[in-house]
Amino acid sequence: MNVTVCQSCGMPLTTPAQFGTEADGSTTREYCIYCYKEGKFEQPGMSLEGMTEMCTAILKDEGMDEESARSMLRNQLPFLKRWRTNTTNQHTESLAENPTVSANHPDQVTTDHSFSAQPVRYVTLPGKRLAGVSARTTNAIEISGKGCIQGLWNNYFASEHLPAPEAARYGCYTDYTDGITGEYTILVGHEVSPNESLPEGLDDILLPPATYAVFTSRKGPMAEVAHEAWGAVWAWEKQSDRTFTGDFELYDERSLNPESVQVDIYIAVHQSR
Repeated sequence: MNVTVCQSCGMPLTTPAQFGTEADGSTTREYCIYCYKEGKFEQPGMSLEGMTEMCTAILKDEGMDEESARSMLRNQLPFLKRWRTNTTNQHTESLAENPTVSANHPDQVTTDHSFSAQPVRYVTLPGKRLAGVSARTTNAIEISGKGCIQGLWNNYFASEHLPAPEAARYGCYTDYTDGITGEYTILVGHEVSPNESLPEGLDDILLPPATYAVFTSRKGPMAEVAHEAWGAVWAWEKQSDRTFTGDFELYDERSLNPESVQVDIYIAVHQSR
């Protein structure tokens, strides 16, 4: 599935008719036709906040909850190519003007990946068997405010069949039907051995051996940093590298304090790199 997103508004680009055009009439997969035409932005004076509000209105007209739409866009748009340089400069200026931020919260400087839409590393891992609770959903359902993922986390931690508190937890995404636009299975759980018998009520999935691009969040509240890290994944310019054989969030010993979580997101990619 060769899907990317517009590096101006974040719209998934799935057909050639959606691609923007260069001055010579050739197409580009970086921007959609609504943002970029004949080598120029359609709204050259648009600010990041202006784009956020415009896209919020569009998503609201399509049936999405306004607050959810705005929250999603504020997590995604700063990572896109059109806005990345300006946002990074604004972040640097903010730190310069407010030195107490870096003094009181050094992690914001040393581990803040919130404005990097690139993986921190690539790794190749053997297959994994994960067990937990699962459901089918889509990104559209989740960002509408009617999703199931938060409920799955709640149900998982209410289970009687949990490993030790320090054991790593996973949020795994697999069985995609249409890349980022279609249905997928989300499983919240932990790793188990291949032949381990599972108690009633737990599902399992088998992840194949794979190479992964790894995105690492800054430290902060779990929901906040996970959204930011996924914003980097969605804005990543190499969406065509993704295989959709199974992706996962890893919550390890860095996630024991829910107010100071650091999460890794593993995105399965083609091995030729």
